[in-house]
Amino acid sequence: MIAMMLGGAVGCWAQGPNDSGEYYKAADGKKGAALKTALCGIIYNRDEEGADLNAAYKALWTHFQTTDVRDDGSVWDMYSNKRAMTFGTDQAGNYKQEGDVYNREHSFPNSWFGGKVMPMYTDLNHLYPTDGWVNNKRANYPFGETSNPTYKSANDFSKLGPCSYPGYTGTVFEPNDEYKGDFARTYFYMVTCYEEKIADWYQNYPESQPTLDGNAYPGLSAWQLEMLMKWAENDPVSEKETNRNNAVFNIQKNRNPFIDYPGLEAYIWGDKKDVAFSYSDYATEIKGIIERNSEADDVQPEAIYSPDGKRLMKPHNGLNIMRLKNGKRVKTVKGVANF
Repeated sequence: MIAMMLGGAVGCWAQGPNDSGEYYKAADGKKGAALKTALCGIIYNRDEEGADLNAAYKALWTHFQTTDVRDDGSVWDMYSNKRAMTFGTDQAGNYKQEGDVYNREHSFPNSWFGGKVMPMYTDLNHLYPTDGWVNNKRANYPFGETSNPTYKSANDFSKLGPCSYPGYTGTVFEPNDEYKGDFARTYFYMVTCYEEKIADWYQNYPESQPTLDGNAYPGLSAWQLEMLMKWAENDPVSEKETNRNNAVFNIQKNRNPFIDYPGLEAYIWGDKKDVAFSYSDYATEIKGIIERNSEADDVQPEAIYSPDGKRLMKPHNGLNIMRLKNGKRVKTVKGVANF
């Protein structure tokens, strides 16, 4: 059976997606701010607050070899594409230029929550291995978009400069388009998982204020939320994110719901915030995506539609096609897809 809808996609599971079972059941039926709070109760492991910080932080080096490894065994760096780094060999140490070493990046800067504070300081859902030089350039600036960068990483992969996105004019770090959705869903996770702490962060750590609004809901400042919603829509959930989410769950036993449920942000902050969430009967409507749900992996869809509802003879540039098998996402191809 092939399931699709014009200009979007439909995905349903007998229980939660990606073998999550009843993990999200406590959020069933919730809407908007209440849904966000329910998810906080599910994904925030308060027992981690008393964990051994030094041991957990050191363990990240080993965890990255499971959560952030490319098919060729190299480090999956989302800040730089200058060269493929090797786990262990290129770990930490001194750097004089881009491409020297990778380190442990708090994509949600730790200075925004008080530094070495558990569990945020070692939460893998926002920690990634990144090029040390580029990470240093990023510093603790917010994510944003810049049309007049003062710094670019190799191959113009990442940028730093004055914000050109409406609502903020300070310095921002702009990741590559390939990973903007990844970082958007990371931030959705952070302001959901730690919504109880946002007021404290906003009041006591002013560097967080361009990104946060000081409240449990919405949590993000208006310009940041608008931009991240756009990033999430333009860069849908990838196979990389799904695999990483599963790997992180195996390590620290919590998940990022914005990866498990593509488009979930619309149910919390967007045009679906008055629609009740169903953890086991969830339909995604993501611009420009077709989901093919079939037991036979090579079955072709009967029709392909563009985001505006026009029937196409074949996939076009810019159209994302998502392949499902038995309700599980196994592949997402951006741009042109020929299966």
